[in-house]
Amino acid sequence: MKVQLLGAAVMALALSACGSSGVFNRNAPDEFAIARQAPLVVPPDYNLTPPKPGAPRPLAADSQSQALEALFGTGERAPAPSPSEKNLLDRTGATGADPTARSTVGDTDTNVVNKGAFTRDILAAPAGGEGAAQVRIGG
Repeated sequence: MKVQLLGAAVMALALSACGSSGVFNRNAPDEFAIARQAPLVVPPDYNLTPPKPGAPRPLAADSQSQALEALFGTGERAPAPSPSEKNLLDRTGATGADPTARSTVGDTDTNVVNKGAFTRDILAAPAGGEGAAQVRIGG
């Protein structure tokens, strides 16, 4: 009997939250009823002509050329290297670089360093797997 009475009381309390009056009444404005319309804005100039199809954009340039221009300048804006920069370039041999170096890479007269069989084995080794890293100490 007590369990049934307690269950009815809990049920009445739970159903009272579903009503629109009483302790759980919510007097809040409806957020969907309030809406503002943005004002119409008239463009400042009607004399602009639309761009021609396929024509490059007047203010657009690729980001790489913009970065190079910002760092090093171009044409008349290119700064002259300082005496310390000239000295560094001369001492490293950058000013006397061979402009045909890329075309002579595969030449038979080009000197190359033989790294040996050990380096070739490392480069040809399969990636991952068991025992991928092994150390041998001694002879």
